[in-house]
Amino acid sequence: MPFMIKEKYIRPTWDEYFMEVANTVAKRATCDRGRSGCVIARDKQILVTGYVGSPRGLPHCDDVGHLMKKVLHEDDRITQHCMRTVHAEQNAICQAARLGIALDGATLYCRMTPCRTCAMLIINCGIVRVICERKYHDGVESESMFMQAGVKLEYFHDEIEHYEKQ
Repeated sequence: MPFMIKEKYIRPTWDEYFMEVANTVAKRATCDRGRSGCVIARDKQILVTGYVGSPRGLPHCDDVGHLMKKVLHEDDRITQHCMRTVHAEQNAICQAARLGIALDGATLYCRMTPCRTCAMLIINCGIVRVICERKYHDGVESESMFMQAGVKLEYFHDEIEHYEKQ
C-alpha cells in the first residue's frame, strides 16, 4: 500500500471561530428579513451572545409578521426597516448588562455593519473592535462614527449584505 500524505488540518483563526459562532447564534433569530447573530468576546473567551428578535414577552415577526416603517433619507432614498425587533448587537449588550458583564476592551462579531443606534451603544460600552461579515447598505454613518471614536472596524468580505425588503 502506497504511503499517503495526510493534509494538515488548519484551525480557524479566532476571528473566524467567533464569526462562525455568531452565525450559529443567528439561527435563533425570530425575524426572517435578516436573521442576524452577534458574539462579544474578550481575551479569546465569549462574554455574551445576542440575536435579532422582539423584546421579551412581545410577539415575534415569525409569528405575527413584520412591523415595517419607511425611512426617507436626505438624498431622497427610501429604505424599509422592521421596527418589531431588537437588533442582535443590542440584545448582546443588554444581556451583558443583565449579567453584570463589562464589555470594555471587547470585540464584537456580527453579520453586517451595525446600524447607527447599535454603533452608538458599541462605542459607549467600551467595545474597541467590530468584525463584520459584510457591509450594510446604509452603514456609512456608523463607519464614520467608529473611525472618530477609535473603534477598529474590519470586514471579512467587502460586499454589501442583501436581504428581502431592504
